[in-house]
Formats: sequence, structure tokens, C-alpha cells
Amino acid sequence: MMRFDGKVVLVTGASRGIGRAIARQFAGQGARVIVHFNADRTAAEETAARLAGEGHLIVQADLKDSEEVKLMVETAVLQTGRLDILINNAGIYEDHPLAETSYAAWQASWQRVLATNLVGAANACYCAGQQMIKQGGGRIVNISSRGAFRGEPTSPAYGASKAGLNAMSQSLAKYLAPFNIFVGVVAPGFVETDMAHDFLAGPAGEGIRNQSPLQRVATPDEVAYAALFLASEGAQFMTGAIIDVNGASYLRT
Repeated sequence: MMRFDGKVVLVTGASRGIGRAIARQFAGQGARVIVHFNADRTAAEETAARLAGEGHLIVQADLKDSEEVKLMVETAVLQTGRLDILINNAGIYEDHPLAETSYAAWQASWQRVLATNLVGAANACYCAGQQMIKQGGGRIVNISSRGAFRGEPTSPAYGASKAGLNAMSQSLAKYLAPFNIFVGVVAPGFVETDMAHDFLAGPAGEGIRNQSPLQRVATPDEVAYAALFLASEGAQFMTGAIIDVNGASYLRT
């Protein structure tokens, strides 16, 4: 049920952290992985070199640029012949507390975060979805955040981008189901990644870990496992679902 032999998977933001773990787990289950990166080619090459199996590729794109997103998907299809699974993992986080941020900086931060986390992911869904319709089916899994539900006081653009990602995913799940394309979302809390390192290593780290009754944060592999599950055969009827991976640190009904 969790094998992906013969499948081609594009993972955005796969040069490190959650994306690297997702790429590694897919490759370990037989998939051919397209490792996307924006700026750090060396890290992307390291990810690809560590993957089990053969035929893995790397592709560069700035997700804020719609033409680069289009070229990313076209390149993946050109080099592999198909695209079975898209994992929209890439994202950025920026602090911009309202009382301490200039109007110009506020606007710039909103533009960057939404352009990457939401519009870039939407464009990737469009381009991949077009290819999947031609093929007769596929899977899309978007990596959201606990912050979409509990709020991000000092980074409202991040929280809004992830809430928008959830809504977009559920809209696409309804639209794409007749095309045999299924869409799911994984919403982690804090994860042991470079993005969260400063928070976890700082004075707030202990409090963050204690938000969960497990008294820790998630590992990248735990988030990756949920992504693979949503992309697997047998999970079709979960299309539109949002899976929380936050160690019961935030429970919603």
C-alpha cells in the first residue's frame, strides 16, 4: 500500500528539512524523485545523492516566478515522461509584528510570503494538474501548518498563506476528483528543521516542546510519513483531508 514503484514524484523545497525527508522516504519506497530547490544547489545535490534507487533528478525554480514554476513541471515531465505525485513543501517564514514593522516592510513581507507559500503552490498545482489530467490521474499533497488554525501573531502572512493553502487544497480536491486526481494536506506543528532551529534552541524552546504531551516536536520523518500516506494507493477517499502532525499540541474539532 505504501510502495511507489514506477511513480515519479516532484518534491518542492527538497534540499533540506521536511522536503529532504519526504524525498528520502519516497525513494525508499521505489519512487523516482525530482528534487526541487531554489538557491542551494549543493544541498539539493546532497539530497539526490542520498536517495535510494536510480534516476533521481534535481530542478531549480523560484516559486515566486510563475514562469519558473511552469518550466519546473515541464522539465520534470520532459526528463521522466510523466508526473504522478506533487508534494508542495517549499515555504518561507518571516516575522513582521504589526506594531514593530514599517508599512513598506509589512507589504514586502506579505508579498514574498504569499507569493511563495500560496501562489507558488497554486501555480505548481495548476501545472502538475494539467499533466495529471492528461495521464488519467495523480496525487497532490500540500504541506500546511498548525499556524493556519491557531494563528501566527508575529507572522500573520505565514498563517494566512497556510490557511489559504488549506482552502485551495479542499477546493481542488472537489474539482479534481472526477479526473482521478486526489488532493490532501499535512499540517505540522513545530518540526526539527533549520527553519525552526532558532526558536527551539532559544529561551522559548522548552515551552514549545512542552506544548505537546509528548514533550517534543515532530521529526521531519514523521511529517514525511503522513505525506506518503496521503499519496498512497488506498487513500483516495481521504481526498480533501487535512492531517494534523503536531503531537496533540493543538487539537481542533
